[in-house]
Amino acid sequence: MGPRLLLVPLGCFALLLLLPGAAEFSPSLDSDFTFTLPAGRKECFYQPMRKEASLELEYQVLDGAGLDVDFHLLSPKGETLVFDERKSDGVHTVETEDGDYMFCFDNTFSTISEKVIFFELILDNMGEDGQDEEDWKKYVTGTDLLDMKLEDILESINSVKARLSKSVQIQTLLRAFEARDRNIQESNFDRVNFWSMVNLGVMVVVSAVQVYMLKSLFEDKRKNRT
Repeated sequence: MGPRLLLVPLGCFALLLLLPGAAEFSPSLDSDFTFTLPAGRKECFYQPMRKEASLELEYQVLDGAGLDVDFHLLSPKGETLVFDERKSDGVHTVETEDGDYMFCFDNTFSTISEKVIFFELILDNMGEDGQDEEDWKKYVTGTDLLDMKLEDILESINSVKARLSKSVQIQTLLRAFEARDRNIQESNFDRVNFWSMVNLGVMVVVSAVQVYMLKSLFEDKRKNRT
């Protein structure tokens, strides 16, 4: 069974990742989330962590004026571990202790523009490694004559799994970059079309005025004598 994602409202959003019941080769959890942060609002998320685990958090502002947001990461004791002011993206890794870590995205400095924010959580060493090793030891006995022992197989599987996880992480980040660049291009496209229409209207008006002025220069204004 894979990790389950629970959102619990506690005056602000709460993100809780529960551990799977079955043991894994290399305990590591990876999840990503995209949400819209309204102007003048602050949203917070909670992540329970174990002692001597690792929490890596990456975020990007995909859309919104300025492409910036304030970011806070607090320890279970309420200590500020990370504070980014008006940043468009960031990557932070912390060694954790038992408790709930809180991270917040703050858009209170903006009174008009909402922000679309993507973030990814990568949790390492969340399982019981010692128990996994004990489970494998009973299968290792009697394999001295084999060319490749079960420990070597396990190491190879862990290496492949780690590389696949890293590939998935990179692809997720590339999709986030692509989404942000696409939003910028669409905004520039609309802006170019708007000002092109304005310039076209000005050119039509100027041409009409020039034609009128030229015609008025060649008109015979003398009155016919009767």
